[in-house]
Amino acid sequence: MFELAGLIIFGILAQWVAWKFKIPAILPLILIGLLVGPIAAEFITEDGSKWVEPIWNGNEGLFPGESLFYFVSLAISVILFEGGLTLKMNEIKNVAPSISRLITLGSLVTFFCAAAAAYYLFDLSLEISFLFSALIIVTGPTVITPILRNIPLKKDVSAILKWEGILIDPIGALVSVLVFEFIMVEGVSEFTKTAFLEFGKVVLFGSTFGFTFAHALNFAMNKKWIPHYLLNVFALASVLGVFVLSDSFAHESGLLAVVVMGMVLGNSNSPYLKELLYFKESLSVLLISILFILLSANINMSDLMLIYNWKTAVLFLIIILVIRPLAVFLSTRNSNLKINEKLFISWVGPRGIVAAGIASLFGLKLTNVGVEGAEYITPLVFMVVLGTVLLNATTARLFARIAGVFLVKSEGVLIIGASNFSRLIGVYLKQNNRNVVLIDTNQININKSRELGLEALNTDVHSDQLLDDIELNDIGYLMALTGNNEINSYVIQKFSNRFGENGTFRLVTENEKNDANNNPKLGLFSHTDDFISLTETARNYPTIYEISINDKKHYRDLIEITNNNKDCIPLFLKDANGGLEIISSFNTENENIKENWKLVVLGKNIIAEKLKTKS
Repeated sequence: MFELAGLIIFGILAQWVAWKFKIPAILPLILIGLLVGPIAAEFITEDGSKWVEPIWNGNEGLFPGESLFYFVSLAISVILFEGGLTLKMNEIKNVAPSISRLITLGSLVTFFCAAAAAYYLFDLSLEISFLFSALIIVTGPTVITPILRNIPLKKDVSAILKWEGILIDPIGALVSVLVFEFIMVEGVSEFTKTAFLEFGKVVLFGSTFGFTFAHALNFAMNKKWIPHYLLNVFALASVLGVFVLSDSFAHESGLLAVVVMGMVLGNSNSPYLKELLYFKESLSVLLISILFILLSANINMSDLMLIYNWKTAVLFLIIILVIRPLAVFLSTRNSNLKINEKLFISWVGPRGIVAAGIASLFGLKLTNVGVEGAEYITPLVFMVVLGTVLLNATTARLFARIAGVFLVKSEGVLIIGASNFSRLIGVYLKQNNRNVVLIDTNQININKSRELGLEALNTDVHSDQLLDDIELNDIGYLMALTGNNEINSYVIQKFSNRFGENGTFRLVTENEKNDANNNPKLGLFSHTDDFISLTETARNYPTIYEISINDKKHYRDLIEITNNNKDCIPLFLKDANGGLEIISSFNTENENIKENWKLVVLGKNIIAEKLKTKS
């Protein structure tokens, strides 16, 4: 009882530490696992027992026999399903070829090169060397995501790393299984037939079950056949059922099935998607916390001493400085990525839970049947996992600056509220090469925004989901455009530090509108226009147009006309290079205006040319 409670308590404590110090949670989790496992057995307890004993003497401990690995497999299925839910097809329209090559060609490069390095350095058999290389193919989404959250990057770069981390997990697991089967069977010809058959079965059953059951679950939810209070647990049961069912037809196809299931659901227009994400994210945090502590505690000090030598350091350096860059540069050739972006992707390649879990399973099985060199599998893989996590967690932000991929100035715009005039503004900003994201809880507004080609999220601003979304790393402007003044003020207070690097604005209230001499510095557009006037103007004149400005006096005259005309509202100033500056309600006196600047206006097209003779 104390061990089970301790797993959860220490796991969540490690998650809090990771959040507090902005590091991947896997790092404190593994350290806690090593502390309560091999370190406690070697240096703390008198009888040499561990504080947490996942498996002891084969059939004793918290998870006797193979029950630990059954638990690991089911937990990984939930984690990968949650990752699949976050994969949006519109994220990869520019980088899809690079991602597909990374998880195919990149995997092959890692598979053969890492095997060669392990073979020559540790004098392992070819079979064990290839099993090691297969296990380190995967990069962990549970590790990459927290790293990317803290680094403002170009969207294409973060999308590549996120998609690679999730999609490569089932591929690495499949390759590992094939190598494991090769070791266990006798005869190359028999294995060759087995390998091709297993590969075909994995792809067939994994993709078919994942696609079919995703649509079935979505259909059942939309038809309201599932009561709301059972929605999340029914989805959990469905994920576990699909994983087990697919795995029963083709070993390790369950991982592919749950990823496909998550992707299909994540790209649907299901109104329940947000709720599923919240639940699965919380469940994934709990499972990850338990898994890493368990797997780390299951290692013995004698295993760690096997790799306590210079060869381990050389192998690690070859993996991160030679093999990973080679795989990335070959996979991204002829792409739109710049050299510095390829270098950053090469540097960020931490391994995660799938590598650690399968390594523990296969290492133990092969050791029990007496395969020579099998005792190296688990400690070597854990060395790579812990080493890459520690390296990337501590240096990724610095390396991003050195490589020049760190966004010094974030030009993206986050608009809270997706009403008609918000969508008009969003379309204009997108046409002027700004990354625009609209947030709303009204699914109708979200759907209308997406129909216009805008990125829109159905998210409650009171949740913390936005703060953790790595796709919003390039946001530098925050505009609160809802009809609720309290929400607008709350958004400014909560998100200004995260998304308002270059400017944070909200609509003026009714009281502020009537007090032109006391407008807030955060006020938007005009001291005479609030949500109601913007809504009416956008409904009557749904057009945004530009007026050329001659000089400062001309600009002041135009602003005066818009203040006296309820049918036109000034939005932005556009400089000669296409740069946009948001007009704030408290400051209509802009001293930066130069030749060839333009005033951007929503509403009725006023005739500004009449002012040219006066300016």
